[in-house]
Amino acid sequence: MPSLLTRLIHDAKAFLSELAANNTHEWWETHRDRYDALLKAPALTLLHEMSGPLGRMVGAPITTKLFAPQRAPRLSSRNAPYHTHLHLLWSPRLGGVAQPGFFFGIAPSYVTLGAGQTDFGKAAMGAWRATVEARGADIAEIMDTLTTNDYRISAPALKRVPAPFRADHPRAALLRRKGLSAWHEYDASLTRDQMTQGFAALGPLVKALGSIESVPQLSN
Repeated sequence: MPSLLTRLIHDAKAFLSELAANNTHEWWETHRDRYDALLKAPALTLLHEMSGPLGRMVGAPITTKLFAPQRAPRLSSRNAPYHTHLHLLWSPRLGGVAQPGFFFGIAPSYVTLGAGQTDFGKAAMGAWRATVEARGADIAEIMDTLTTNDYRISAPALKRVPAPFRADHPRAALLRRKGLSAWHEYDASLTRDQMTQGFAALGPLVKALGSIESVPQLSN
């Protein structure tokens, strides 16, 4: 009998492919019960089942989120009001100013695990840069390990090193970031063991970002 994860990936890909070809309110209302039964319910179960292992991995309680299928009104259009992906988020409450999480996504074209924080926001940006000054070598080592194991790292958002840091700062690439996340691609045969192993590899990144706290006096 297929596992919950196997069924979810298969059913999500099938449903979302149909949705991509029929992205209308009328189609959605006709097939909402299918979404609830085949995608939403098992996704919520998966969120719950993985919360314990992830919480023990990082040593913190976990908050979960299943992203809504509806696009935000400001991003929606009459021709494509629904997302054609299913995204899940586990957010450890690590106590720092950053808010990293573990991600899982399914779409017709991908199955992916990820972790990190795509945008630190103003509240955490200064703390991130101070952390780069204090222990950027440790973060760079984590990123190198992930890259070696075929994780895709998000690109820096800034073209230049921000003031007051020198353009030739030894951690310039980290200072140019406004977020940091890593991703690994899988096929539809992803197993629960592979998911657990994938998240375990991402654990050091989540813990490093989750430990970002106060902003000490910066120097360059």
